[in-house]
Amino acid sequence: MFTGLIEEVGRIERIDRGDLWARLEVRAQKVLADLARGDSIAVNGVCLTVTAFGEHTFTAEVMAETLARTNLGKLATGSRVNLERALPLGGRLGGHLVSGHVDGVGTIAARQPRGPAVLLFVRAPAELWPYLVAKGSVAVDGVSLTVVERQGPIFCVSLFSHTLKETTLGEKAEGDEVNLEVDLIARYLAGLLAAREDKGEQGLTAQFLQEHGFL
Repeated sequence: MFTGLIEEVGRIERIDRGDLWARLEVRAQKVLADLARGDSIAVNGVCLTVTAFGEHTFTAEVMAETLARTNLGKLATGSRVNLERALPLGGRLGGHLVSGHVDGVGTIAARQPRGPAVLLFVRAPAELWPYLVAKGSVAVDGVSLTVVERQGPIFCVSLFSHTLKETTLGEKAEGDEVNLEVDLIARYLAGLLAAREDKGEQGLTAQFLQEHGFL
C-alpha cells in the first residue's frame, strides 16, 4: 500500500526487454535506504517488486499484463520516473490509499498556468469516469491529487510548486500518457453495489453503509 506522496524522481538506467516481459534498472537514492529484495516500490504509480539492488540502483521485472495496461512499456533509458516505497505499518497517511494497481492510462489534454499553480487536464478512459468526482482523490503517475472537476472524459487537477518540482508531472506535455488509479474505497463501494444489484437488492442505503463500515 502507498500514499501517493512521491519520495523522489528516479531515472531509468537500463531496460532489458523480452517478448512478454521487461526488466528495469532504476537509478535512485532515497528509496534505496533499508531496501531488501522482495520489497515493493511504486514506479509511476505501478507497484513493482525489487529483485536486486546495488549502491545506486534497484532492479524490478515487469510482466506482459503490466506493460499492456500502464505507460511503463513506453519508458526508455534516461526516462524519469516517480518513486515511492510502500507505506510502513504505523506510518503517516499523508496522501490517500494507493494500491499501485493501475486502473487505466490517461492522456494529457492540456496544461494551463493558474498563478503559482498549473492546471493539468487529463483525458480518462470511459470506465473510470464514475470514480472521478470533484474533491475526490486520484493517483496520476503515482502522485496523490484531488480532482478539481470533470467534464465529460476530461478531469482537472491542480499542481502546486512542490508537486511540479518534486515529481515528473511538471514535465508532462499535451499528448503524454499517465497512469491512473482511482480512489480505492470508491472502487470497492461500486463493487459492493453492483453485487447487490445483481441479486435484486436495494442499492445505496444507510443500513448498507453501516453494515459495511462506511458509517
